[in-house]
Amino acid sequence: QVQLVESGGGLVQAGGSLRLSCAASGLTFSNYDMAWYRQAPGKEREFVATISWSSRSKYFADSVKDRFAISRDNTRNTVYLQMNSLKPEDTAIYYCTAGSSGVYEYWGQGTQVTVSS
Repeated sequence: QVQLVESGGGLVQAGGSLRLSCAASGLTFSNYDMAWYRQAPGKEREFVATISWSSRSKYFADSVKDRFAISRDNTRNTVYLQMNSLKPEDTAIYYCTAGSSGVYEYWGQGTQVTVSS
């Protein structure tokens, strides 16, 4: 049974930082590309960042480029999202997902990030 468990969310002031973690189990983690998506209240889920299985390729949404970083540790089956210079518009539930070739088949339950102004 595949499980993706996010952690690290919380309440932070604008300009602050958070690091999200996503621990994976039940799959061969190093075989999967990993990504973060987010969903704000009343909005559709949107792409945030992705990292390839080897960490060689990373892509970011324009809205978070230069503020967020994604990394992974294949020895710990964990992917991270470092979020800096947070803005109120970054407030959302952040989801971790695993997949390949742009198709994400496994999803976590999400972690809430709230940025106050």
